[in-house]
Amino acid sequence: MATLWNKGVKAEDAVEKFTVGQDRILDLRLAKYDVQGSRAHIRMLESIGLLQRDEFERLDEGLEAIASEIEAGRFSLAPDVEDIHSQVELLLTERLGEIGKKIHAGRSRNDQVLVDIKLFLREELRTLREELLGLFGALQELSEKHKDLLLPGYTHAQVAMPSSFGLWFGAYAEALVNDMYLLGGAYKVVNRNPLGSAAGYGNSFPLDREMTTRLLGFDSPDYNSIAAQLSRGKCERAVAGAIGSFALTLNKFASDCCMYMCPNFGFIRFPDNLTTGSSIMPHKKNPDVWEMVRGKCNRILSAENEINLLCSNMPHGYHRDYQLLKDILFPVLETAHECIGITRMMLSHIEVNDKILDSPIYDYLFTVEEVNRRVLAGTPFRDAYRQVGTEVNEGRFKFGKGGTLKASDLHHSHIGSLGNLCNDRIKNLMDDAANW
Repeated sequence: MATLWNKGVKAEDAVEKFTVGQDRILDLRLAKYDVQGSRAHIRMLESIGLLQRDEFERLDEGLEAIASEIEAGRFSLAPDVEDIHSQVELLLTERLGEIGKKIHAGRSRNDQVLVDIKLFLREELRTLREELLGLFGALQELSEKHKDLLLPGYTHAQVAMPSSFGLWFGAYAEALVNDMYLLGGAYKVVNRNPLGSAAGYGNSFPLDREMTTRLLGFDSPDYNSIAAQLSRGKCERAVAGAIGSFALTLNKFASDCCMYMCPNFGFIRFPDNLTTGSSIMPHKKNPDVWEMVRGKCNRILSAENEINLLCSNMPHGYHRDYQLLKDILFPVLETAHECIGITRMMLSHIEVNDKILDSPIYDYLFTVEEVNRRVLAGTPFRDAYRQVGTEVNEGRFKFGKGGTLKASDLHHSHIGSLGNLCNDRIKNLMDDAANW
């Protein structure tokens, strides 16, 4: 296998297979970012005199050609090439001759792969931001559409107090605001430039790290060269934590949907083609999509802990353990995109039940409303509580218009209540959270 670090002694095949693992496959995800980093690096090398102008131009043209091949899907790692960095350098050397070997001056595979990963994660985070904004918008739209339709609220899995579909959908929209803040925090951790830190101790070339920072659009360099290498694992952990936050939101929403689709509740339904049946029970309409969202989000949640365990107990500097970060995080990112996408698709087909309160199961949903009505009329709270409790125990409790009640009939007016969802204010919060 062609390796940049080969010193003439061949590694045993078993060792090579074990240490390379899935890296060749996963590295293809980094191909375009490796070219981006290399183009910034050679421009900087030319500016400090380590490349002649004509050499830089030929190398840049060569890298642009490779970038086009990547974009067109015509790029791959040769069978005897270890990783993406080796493939790009070997292609340049094959096509341009000896100047292809100059591209690596002033850097190590350590800072090279780190800048690739940071560029990759930065783009992934931007994509997730747009996907979450789309999901947020869908939830807010449903919240406004169904804001007056009452929905039973539960605590301890027992009928509790009136909620509404507007409040339910709106709650998950606002939960995404906090998730977006965490996503933005991960972006700030990621968006710093490690290029030039080499193997963790810099080097004797007069590298212009501010220049590569500008060219690659990073907020700042990782200044201390050792700190740059210490960011390996922390960036992945920050991203996994942020993804885990919205995975928890989706997980809980999926659990709600599984419960609400159950005929014992019957609060929501989906078209038959979005549910599955049973091989033996012809009446079944199973919430398989939501169960898979719930399960996949649980797997996403495990990634942060897996990264924590992988990155602990190592002194500073690069260790081959870090290679396994890609095995953990790359599939998790794919799963996150899938879960957001399928959730939004399902929401576009959701049907809500506007006859829920016709059931006598919810006769006692409004006991707190009646207690509060009596308090407002002058009865001390504890007395009103006992009066309503006695009526419930004796089967005499009645409230309002029963199944014809709407959220607006309950006169909830405080911020964030049934009658004052504050969706416009929540939208402003999301605009702020996504401003990175």
